[in-house]
Amino acid sequence: MTPIIIDKRYCGPPNSGNGGYVCGRLARHIPGPAEVTLRAPPPLDTPLDAIATDDGTWELRDGAKAVAAARAASVELAQVETATLPEARAAELLALFRPHEHPLPHCFVCGPARTLGDGLRIFAGPLSRQARAPVLAASWAPDPNLAGEDGLVASEFLWSALDCPTGFACNYDSRSGSFDKTPLLLGRMSARIESRPRPGNPCIITAWPTGRDGRKRSAEAALHDEAGKLLAVARTTWIAVEREVQLGRFS
Repeated sequence: MTPIIIDKRYCGPPNSGNGGYVCGRLARHIPGPAEVTLRAPPPLDTPLDAIATDDGTWELRDGAKAVAAARAASVELAQVETATLPEARAAELLALFRPHEHPLPHCFVCGPARTLGDGLRIFAGPLSRQARAPVLAASWAPDPNLAGEDGLVASEFLWSALDCPTGFACNYDSRSGSFDKTPLLLGRMSARIESRPRPGNPCIITAWPTGRDGRKRSAEAALHDEAGKLLAVARTTWIAVEREVQLGRFS
């Protein structure tokens, strides 16, 4: 089997892969909705083995080290928040899109230091009208270089697009109208893809927090097209860590 290599383009923190992208790559081996647990920072530019286990899960391994594990899962959300394209674009103006204030400015998904066509440049900010919990939104027009062999946006980039907005949703304080600075790393992500869009078609991402338990923070997200058709949903668990851990400095 061909090894999986996480190209440095797809980084999250400077020295490891973007969590959503890595989850999406491994989830290719699972038919239908999947849950992926990240067990170690995914290394960049390193051949990783995707191995099927006896219990039907798939592991992503760096030699003897387990980097991630994927299994089939039901991904049903109690509610799905929506926004219009104008609302999402207005919310982006309140996002952390300036490199000097962003926790990971070179992240493939949300990094403002990435150029158009290189990073996804998804900047989720709070909607002006709020539901029961704070809702963040962003617009996204997938670049043509994200297309799979069938011409539609490859599934791992939908996982990617739903990743970072949930992290910011976990850290958004609706009372102060600002984001707290707690460093977070993605620990687990589940996603269900209903339909993949064509590159260039405007999409709307919404994300909202669902709870906290100690160092764990959870959130959910949805991806719709401009007409309001549901394309994908996701559920995430994030872990609060020290800043040095987030940056991959483990010495």
